Amino acid sequence: MSNNPFSGALYLFKGFHMIKQPGVRQFAIIPLIINTLIFAGLGIFMFGWFGDFIDGLMLGLPDWLQWLEWLVWPIFAAALGILIYFTFAILANFISAPFNGVLSEAVEEKVTGVIKSDDSPWHQAITQAPKAVREEVRKLVYSVTRSLPFLILLLIPGINFIASVLWILFGAWMLAIQYTDYPLANNGIEFNDQRKLLKQKRLLVIGFGGVVMIGMMIPVVNFIILPCAVAGATLMYIDHFKQPAN
Repeated sequence: MSNNPFSGALYLFKGFHMIKQPGVRQFAIIPLIINTLIFAGLGIFMFGWFGDFIDGLMLGLPDWLQWLEWLVWPIFAAALGILIYFTFAILANFISAPFNGVLSEAVEEKVTGVIKSDDSPWHQAITQAPKAVREEVRKLVYSVTRSLPFLILLLIPGINFIASVLWILFGAWMLAIQYTDYPLANNGIEFNDQRKLLKQKRLLVIGFGGVVMIGMMIPVVNFIILPCAVAGATLMYIDHFKQPAN
């Protein structure tokens, strides 16, 4: 299997196709509704604040970087946009976490033909909610502790240009971790072991996270990104990381 960012990016589109399939689409409805409400609120917030903040940030650009304004502005905008969208994605995933796990399981059963549980999927979502929320807290702690150095560097003139590029790459990695957690956790792989597994194909994983990041910043597309990302991450897990049955 290819370990390159382009192969990883394709899994988001495969996820979009998958959530329309019988046996899967009914489990994508609740995450879809939650994501739509969250990102509609984000759109209102961004419209009133984002542009002014970026303009103010550009005023603090040192003189020796003024000639790069045409390049620096979009990179700063992308870095800040990722921060804001990533924050809202965390909120959306906190609320929809139990349903995301059920959706991921439905995708895996659809592809492999193996039924993992005889329990009702909706009953699973309710009973597994506390565990799902705990997993989201672990991911949040991991992302916040790793993000702080980048956020500090973003405030330092001159250095913040390089930090913005690194932040974009890190954001792609974190989004991939966010969504691959659902199929990995469903298969009993603990959070610490998940990162070790994903590092085996880091370029593939970053490619997937990167296209999810781009999708989150496109109006209308960002409404459906959550269930597509969960389904796409599950397909990527099946193709690249799932251990064959003995």
